[in-house]
Amino acid sequence: MPAETHAFQRSHSIVIATDPATVFDYVTNPRTWPEWLASSHELECDNRPMRFGDTFREHWSTRTAPVVLDWLVVVCDRPRQWLGITQTEFIGPILVHYMFDPIPEGTHFTRVMRNPARPKPPTAEMIERMDADSTTGLANIRRLLEAG
Repeated sequence: MPAETHAFQRSHSIVIATDPATVFDYVTNPRTWPEWLASSHELECDNRPMRFGDTFREHWSTRTAPVVLDWLVVVCDRPRQWLGITQTEFIGPILVHYMFDPIPEGTHFTRVMRNPARPKPPTAEMIERMDADSTTGLANIRRLLEAG
């Protein structure tokens, strides 16, 4: 009998006063991730937006240990959406989905993080930290892009 797993998803969004293509090109270039995402420390990839089929390596940190994540881009529809997937031993697959919706104010950017098969559900404290990190990350993106 297969082990029980738990699906988990968090979604966060923000309005950024610039066009979707600018936001898309910035956030889909993993080399920018350490500028706005506290858990991302070093990326092994070309310094450009990642396209469908591209792979890259991220040096990431958890509360307990550093982790190396090997990512694959499975959706790249510039400037509308982008989806990357990686596999971990500790929480199973991680999918990160970026969506870019044009609005009169600029771009409504949404970042969705999914763990479709976690070995156990995250604690309330973990969810609180994830939400805080995502809110800070999105605010960093807006600050950096709106500053030019």
